[in-house]
Amino acid sequence: MQIETLRDVLVWTRKFHQKLSELLSESVDKHSDERTRMVLEYLADHEKSLGKVISGFEKSGDEDALNTWFNEYVNKSPMLQKMYSNTPFDDLDSTQIMDIVVEQHQQAIELYRYLVKRADIDSAREMLESLLSLEEHEIMRMTQSTNRFSDM
Repeated sequence: MQIETLRDVLVWTRKFHQKLSELLSESVDKHSDERTRMVLEYLADHEKSLGKVISGFEKSGDEDALNTWFNEYVNKSPMLQKMYSNTPFDDLDSTQIMDIVVEQHQQAIELYRYLVKRADIDSAREMLESLLSLEEHEIMRMTQSTNRFSDM
């Protein structure tokens, strides 16, 4: 995907969450371990919800911010090439699954941090900071929630 504007970053992020949700969902029935299935279902639902939140940013975001150009920064970033892991979760345990999900979210977080530093328009910087905060809090929430499954 060619990313030129902040709107494109949001589209890319939404698709990232949707794809991750699909990959997680596809692996649920392939596991015999109940806890792993619960973790997969929880993470798939959570990723789907995050995709909807990002969609809200796309629909209600400030037009000046959404149209801010970032192609000079984004297309030089190797972070985008590492994302969209097609790693099947079929043969992984809940810890390995969570490690992959956290790693992928960390890459999105690093992308937002990188773009926040380069945003010249206040509204774009504010939106990126909101996205950064959202991703950071959601990964903490997912980690805490999946740790509770381990206590079961």
